[in-house]
Amino acid sequence: MAHQNEPFLKDCRVLIVEDEYLIGDDLANALRARGAHVIGPVTELADAMSVEHDDFDVAVVDINLRGCSSYPVADELMRIGKPFIFTTGYAAENIPDRFQHVRRWEKPYDLEEVTADVAELCRSQLHPLLAV
Repeated sequence: MAHQNEPFLKDCRVLIVEDEYLIGDDLANALRARGAHVIGPVTELADAMSVEHDDFDVAVVDINLRGCSSYPVADELMRIGKPFIFTTGYAAENIPDRFQHVRRWEKPYDLEEVTADVAELCRSQLHPLLAV
């Protein structure tokens, strides 16, 4: 088990899709403090859709980006097999059925718990045999 101050996200590249500056910045800083390479926060749907798939390992996706749904981003991530989690103010029953398997963190979320969740997704993506 990694200690709190160890860079347990070393080599993990995380895409953050979040339009609320403080939330995105706090998450980016928390992930970087644990060794992650952070892309974003990306605040616009079009920008999120244009990020190269090879540039990141996992994604943290806010469902509502300035009034636009980020479901197209989530659909693309599912299509290419990239793991992701949702951060949102939406309750589970407001999420389409096709995303019911995706972990969802309701705002305001605990940064420690979200970074631990991201680390788990990274381990399963980067070291699939160790994640069993």
